[in-house]
Amino acid sequence: MAYLEQFGHGGDLLTASALFGVTPEKLLDFSANINPLGPPPVVLEAVEREMQNIVHYPDPAHRLFMRALAEKYQVTEEMLLAGNGAAECMALLLLSLAPKTVGVIYPSFVEYEQLARRFGASVIGCTGREEQGFLPSLEDLRSLLKAVDVLFIGHPNNPTGLMYGKEELHQLAIWAEESGTYLAIDEAFIDFLPEGAQPTLLPELQAYPHVILLRSLTKFYAIPGLRLGFAVAHPAVIQRMREKQVPWSVNRLALAAGEACCRTGAYESETRALIARERQYLSENLAKRFGFYVWPGQANFLLVRLPETMTAQVLQQKLGQRGILIRSCAMYPGLTPHDFRVAVRDRKDNARLLAALTEVLDKRGRGF
Repeated sequence: MAYLEQFGHGGDLLTASALFGVTPEKLLDFSANINPLGPPPVVLEAVEREMQNIVHYPDPAHRLFMRALAEKYQVTEEMLLAGNGAAECMALLLLSLAPKTVGVIYPSFVEYEQLARRFGASVIGCTGREEQGFLPSLEDLRSLLKAVDVLFIGHPNNPTGLMYGKEELHQLAIWAEESGTYLAIDEAFIDFLPEGAQPTLLPELQAYPHVILLRSLTKFYAIPGLRLGFAVAHPAVIQRMREKQVPWSVNRLALAAGEACCRTGAYESETRALIARERQYLSENLAKRFGFYVWPGQANFLLVRLPETMTAQVLQQKLGQRGILIRSCAMYPGLTPHDFRVAVRDRKDNARLLAALTEVLDKRGRGF
């Protein structure tokens, strides 16, 4: 059977188009976790204005974007590094710190392990109990911190959408300092949580020189095609990362978009309200209408388990033929062939997904 995630990620519209015979523009993509509102108007306007300047090189120091980020997040510019997506920030972290051993939590974002191995590190994984959402206990993570040079934690974790509390993060940060291990916390989806309910060490980061926060603007602000992310860490760590970065890795359009993203307050509030409402709607319907198990994630996506009579790959094929893409999670260590992930979109799109599921399951007698 053809394999949709041949590049290890969702959102591959060209592969999906070839597999399912649906043109890319007609595909409804639940496989990539992007804000269903689309880019903020102020961002689109900034990109349009900047088009006339693509004859010039980008600012190699990203100064206007750094200034805007520093003001928005109340940190110094010396603690910030812009990257060509959060993935480049991860790569720069590994290149600069040159760890021999990297720790990951299973299941988690595939790039942690792939990048670590690509840059010559060995990988040690830790899997929590399924009933705990695969979040390892703090004691398990303490042992892992002692065994590795860098530990990656997705927060919220992808694909489960679960996370630790702020006090637990503080404890992990203290243990990281004690062991001399760098704790890389990937906060790519944290902006989707209510503003007052985002467990992050960002306000206290000065106290933890071994903690690096990784953030993405591509998901929340719906600009994955521009590629933009940033890292926040102790200035000495940021300087080491900057020394490994190739010139002009962040283009002018992305920098202009990023600067505009820092002044989108109403859009941010609207997004969080929509995601909270639609996550509940989608989660309840997947569980009650179809009997699927849905993990209680807090991000803009849901991890779902099918009954034993169904597989995610076959469901993906059936939905793909109807122009709807989901993310099979069979490739994630710790998960099963029955697990898939769906983004939380707006009510119209979510209702279309539920209608397609009803059609597929009714035709198959709720079994594949």
